[in-house]
Amino acid sequence: MSKKGKQEKFVEIGTLPNVFQNHEVLTNNLVNSEGKKVNMQGHWHDFFGNDNPITVELACGKGEYAVGLARMYPERNFIGMDLKGNRLWRGATAAIQEGLTNVAFIRSQIDFISYYFAPGELSEIWITFADPQLEKPRKRLTSNFFMDWYRKVLKPGGLIHLKTDSPELYDFTMKRVIEEKLKLQFAHDNIYTLPEQMPEWTIKTYYEQMHLEKGLTIKYLRFEL
Repeated sequence: MSKKGKQEKFVEIGTLPNVFQNHEVLTNNLVNSEGKKVNMQGHWHDFFGNDNPITVELACGKGEYAVGLARMYPERNFIGMDLKGNRLWRGATAAIQEGLTNVAFIRSQIDFISYYFAPGELSEIWITFADPQLEKPRKRLTSNFFMDWYRKVLKPGGLIHLKTDSPELYDFTMKRVIEEKLKLQFAHDNIYTLPEQMPEWTIKTYYEQMHLEKGLTIKYLRFEL
């Protein structure tokens, strides 16, 4: 993969067939690689060409988890969502180079997630090493504000996965689960001490590698919404 500057990546990402960008706030429109406005709400299975379950990774950064999951589970579809196009470029180009047709990316703010997916269109959501927003709890990706959006797009019993190094975000999310009486499937505050590992945990993002090198512990929880 050739090295490109940030501006080059911003330009190129608009030409990639697996990337959709939001250029108009508060609309359902996304722009595809042909520069056309498209409403993908309820049409993601058409894009993937199958009826396989769809998982979204929020604040996906460079797309390591979305691409890693797509490699691991070819019978499922994955969409990475982030606002920073130069980061998305890396995951999108890697997926194209590897011939992965079960992964796509949306460049947009996460606040608009319900604009891009129909009710019940998603089966799972992954939140991997998101900003814990220590000064702004309402902006945490497991706050009530965002959970209300997730309820609209997840199918009944849909899963949310949180993988984080932040004890504040982990405890905050656990409190939300308990207070809302959600079905907790699994939780642990130091997953790499466990004798049995989930296959998904073998995927390491850029940020997770940094956290591990600093000696931080990695936490994970999974619950039904």
